[in-house]
Amino acid sequence: MTLRKVNISILIVAVVIFLLVIHHNFLSLSEFLRRELSDPSPLGLQPIDFIPAAPQRLADERNDKEISVVIAASDERLGGAIAAMNSIYQNTRANVVFHIVTLNDTVDHLRTWLRSPPLKNMRYRILDFDPRVLEGKVQVDPQKPDNFKPLTFARFYLPSFVPHAEKAIYVDDDVIVQDDIVELYNTPLKPGHAAAFSDDCDSTSSKVAVRGAGNQYNYIGFLDYKKETIRKLAMKANTCSFNPGVFVANLTEWKLQNITKQLEKWMALNVVEELYSKTLAGSITTPPLLIVFYKQHSSIDPMWNVRHLVLGKGTLLSLWKLPSCSTGMDISSPGEEQLPMLKSGRSGMSLTLQASST
Repeated sequence: MTLRKVNISILIVAVVIFLLVIHHNFLSLSEFLRRELSDPSPLGLQPIDFIPAAPQRLADERNDKEISVVIAASDERLGGAIAAMNSIYQNTRANVVFHIVTLNDTVDHLRTWLRSPPLKNMRYRILDFDPRVLEGKVQVDPQKPDNFKPLTFARFYLPSFVPHAEKAIYVDDDVIVQDDIVELYNTPLKPGHAAAFSDDCDSTSSKVAVRGAGNQYNYIGFLDYKKETIRKLAMKANTCSFNPGVFVANLTEWKLQNITKQLEKWMALNVVEELYSKTLAGSITTPPLLIVFYKQHSSIDPMWNVRHLVLGKGTLLSLWKLPSCSTGMDISSPGEEQLPMLKSGRSGMSLTLQASST
C-alpha cells in the first residue's frame, strides 16, 4: 500500500471518529434539554410561558438590571392582578420581569389579558402552581372547599419561582403602585435577614385605618397564646405584626435559612394543634410568617404598603386611581380624606374584568 493511500485511510478514519463524537455530544445535549424541560420541580411548578424577548427599542429605553416581581393571579381576582402589574410597569423604566403564579385553568384567560396593547411589551413568565404541595399543611373545610385559596401561599415558595435571582419583590393582587418599583427593590436588608416587611403599627397604616377594618396590629391578633407551643416560643404578644402583602426578599438568605421548610413546619403543626388565632377573620398565611420572621426581618418604607383604602362598597380614598387597563377604566372618589402621596397601597378589593376580544 502506497504512502498516499495510507494517509487517505487515516484521514477517513479521523473524519468518521470526529462525526461520531459530534453525534454523541448532540444526543447528550438533546437528552439533557429534554429532562430539563419535562421534569417537574419538587413543588410541581411548571413553566408555561417563557419570558419573551423585548423589542430592541424597549430594551434600550429600560435599564438592563433585571427586577423580579412575583404575583399570584387567580381567575376570580385576575382583574386586580392585571391592574397591579400595569401600575408597576407604567411607573418604572426598569427592566421588570413578572413571575405570574397561577392555576392551570386560569392560563388562557391570563394570556388574553397579557396580549392587550398596554401589556404586550411587558416581560413575564407564567408558572402553574400545583395545590398538592399544600397537602397536610392546610386544613380544608369539607363543607366549604371553595374557601381554600392555594395561591395565597405562593409567597412561601419564592425561590422556586425565581431560582436564579438573588432578590425579588412579592406583591398581592390588590396592590396598586404609584411610584418606581426600583425604590422598593433597593430597600437595604440587614445581614442575616431574608425579607423586609412593613410593620402594621406604623403611623401611615394607622392614619388610614377605618372603623370595621380591624385594629389589631400585634401578634396576639394572629396567634393563639393559650397554646403551649406558642408560649414556648417566648414571643411577646404585643409585638407589632407586619403585613406580608408587599415585601422584598433576599433569596440567597431565604435558601440558606431554609425559610420555606420552616414555614411548612408551622403550617403542618397548625393542622394538628390549631395554633392560629380566630380573631382576625381566620388569617392562615400571616401567622407562620410572623413566627419564622419574629425579630428577624428588615423594614420597608411604610408608604409602600398602605392598607384599608376602601371605605365602603365601590369607594376609594382620593388620590387613588386604578391605572387604566385595556378597559380604559379608572376608579376614584373625590372629596374624601386627603392623604400624603402614597407609593403603593392596598384597596382590599380586586376587580374581575372581562378582557376585550379586540
